[in-house]
Amino acid sequence: MDNSILFDTAFWITAAAILILLMFSGFFSGSETALTAASRGKLRTLADQKSRGAEMALKLKEDNERLIGGILLGNNLANILATSLATALLTRLFGDSGVALATLAMTALVLIFAEVLPKTYAIIHPEATAARAAAPIAVVVRLLSPMVALVRFIVRGVLRLFGLRIDPGSAMLSVREEIVGALALGHAEGAVEKEDRDRLLGALDLGDRTVEEIMLHRSAIEMVDADAPPEDILSQALASPHTRLPVFKNDRENIVGLIHAKDLLRALDKLLRGPDASPDRLAAFNVLDIAMDPYFVPETTTLDDQMREFLRRKSHFALVVDEYGALRGLITLEDILEEIVGEIADEFDIDAEHPLREAADGSLIVDGAMTIRDLNRARDWALPDEEANTVAGLVIHEARTIPNPGQAFAFHGFRFEVLARKENRVTRLKIRPL
Repeated sequence: MDNSILFDTAFWITAAAILILLMFSGFFSGSETALTAASRGKLRTLADQKSRGAEMALKLKEDNERLIGGILLGNNLANILATSLATALLTRLFGDSGVALATLAMTALVLIFAEVLPKTYAIIHPEATAARAAAPIAVVVRLLSPMVALVRFIVRGVLRLFGLRIDPGSAMLSVREEIVGALALGHAEGAVEKEDRDRLLGALDLGDRTVEEIMLHRSAIEMVDADAPPEDILSQALASPHTRLPVFKNDRENIVGLIHAKDLLRALDKLLRGPDASPDRLAAFNVLDIAMDPYFVPETTTLDDQMREFLRRKSHFALVVDEYGALRGLITLEDILEEIVGEIADEFDIDAEHPLREAADGSLIVDGAMTIRDLNRARDWALPDEEANTVAGLVIHEARTIPNPGQAFAFHGFRFEVLARKENRVTRLKIRPL
């Protein structure tokens, strides 16, 4: 070892240059991690709070390929130059053994101070670090843009040889998928309650689901006969738990109107206690005189569009028809809201048997009309609902027949036993995981 070199000005200049290059390397490494890991949503919030750094970080993240290319190019230039200077310096001090010493020393310094330390800090505070680093990184990316463009051209050419194409404007994950993944992870880690997860996922799913999936089937719709005596119509409206009732004439498929219980009571009160009240006027009462025009919607309408239409029309009751105009069922605004917040019950709801209850042996007794989605949400299961909306529909689809009571089937990791059947409908099943 030549001690005179330690007092050489060039030695200290070289050592200072190595230190500065390591600092640059650490800055590039931390910035890469921060800008990659930073949440767009949090950066947007900071930008709305007048953070220019966050706004610039958002612009940089619009073209990730260009951003990563510029940072990696600057980082590698700093690392390679620092290693070369260290090799030259230690070779002057220790001769040929300086190469090995430079390799060991620079590996340790780069690993600790230029990689692990800055990346650890950046991953703990990604948004704040990204906002602070955005301005200098933007300058670096702009200065190195010609070389980055050449690198991008070479990379794309190589990937094209393997049949891969890069679209710089496309995101790897959509915002919706990011939210869904974050909710699933949060629930698995205990940070998000099941009810909160279900409500948020229910709101996100409205655009992907149709009214056909949640509508009340036409066989279960309570209707008013337009030709029934006024006394019978009044008794039916008072006994019904529903405020709005469709009105049909001659055939239940022929819906001609919709009555509101309040409108009916007002009209009858006027006939019975008004200034011109008389029994003869009551006998001549026609329910269609107070009926509103029915509102029909296609069965393929998405829940999101239907909710918006309900709000626009200031109405929350619609009849669902198929492509031929045949009645399929009805849907209300409450049905859509229940997909988000869960079952909504009031003092007028009929206390019917719950569609899901647990048997003594640990299996579940399920109403055949219960939707697969509701069952999945209630039990955290993953039964498929692509081919059927209800549990009974799933069993019929998989069995390829309408099963009889006592028949059992095993599919999708569960055992389904038919307990009751009414005509062609499976009304009750017993389900247990295999």
